[in-house]
Amino acid sequence: MNLPRFYCREALSPGAHVELPEPVARHAVRVLRLAPGASLVLFDGRGGEYAARIERIERDRVHVELGAWRDVEREAPLSVTLVQALQAGDKMDFTIQKAVELGIREIVPVDSRRSVMRLAGERAAKRVAHWQGVAASACEQCGRNQVPMVAPLEKLENWLARPVRPGTLRLMLAPDATATLSALAPATDIQLLIGAEGGLDPAEMAAAHQAGFQAVRLGPRVLRTETAGLAALAALQMLWGDFGELGDV
Repeated sequence: MNLPRFYCREALSPGAHVELPEPVARHAVRVLRLAPGASLVLFDGRGGEYAARIERIERDRVHVELGAWRDVEREAPLSVTLVQALQAGDKMDFTIQKAVELGIREIVPVDSRRSVMRLAGERAAKRVAHWQGVAASACEQCGRNQVPMVAPLEKLENWLARPVRPGTLRLMLAPDATATLSALAPATDIQLLIGAEGGLDPAEMAAAHQAGFQAVRLGPRVLRTETAGLAALAALQMLWGDFGELGDV
C-alpha cells in the first residue's frame, strides 16, 4: 500500500519536528483519517522526500517527526513547458493536474484572443496561486518531488516577445499542419503552445511562427483544448521521454 504523500513549502530536514500546513493537516485528519503513529511521506519541492511519522494530533493540527531523507526523483528526462491559453470553467485545473502527472516541467497560462475566461489583477493572481496548489496536489498523487512552477498570467503576444533559451524546440498544434512529431529530431527542451476553445487565431499563429514555433498535427481529428496539450505531452514522452522505458505501461 502506498503511503500518503504531502507537500510542505517549509524547508525540511532529517529528524526535524514540524507541524503540517493547515490544508494538509485537515486532509490528513478529516479525509484520510490518519492517526498518531501513522507513516507518511513529506517533500518540500527541493528534491527528494522524507519518511515521516505522525507524533500527535490536536484537532486539525498535526505534528510530525521526520525520518531520513531519500534521494528519490521521478522526473521525466524531457523539460517541457506547456504554454496554455486560458480555458473556461474548470478545464485549467484538469489540464494542469494531468500535465503534472505526464511530467510537465512548467506551466505558462496566457491570455489569448479566443480565451473565454478573462482574468486580471488580484483575480488573476489568486487563480495562479490556486493552479500552483493544483500542481502541488498532483505531485502528491503521482509521486513527483519537484513541483512544476505555474508562471504569472500574461498576454500571449507579450510572452511571445520574450527571449527563448538556445536549443529550445517550440511546437504548436494545428489540424492542417503537415509535420508530425515523429518527423522531428528528438529534443529535451520543448515549449508546447496550446490555444483556447477555438484554437489560436490566425494573427496569433503568425506571431508564434515568427517567434520560432513549428506547427505539427496529431492525426486527422480536431482535439479540444483540454485534450490537445495532454495528448501531445503523452506522445512526446513516448517518443523521447520515459514512457517507452522497459517496464512502463
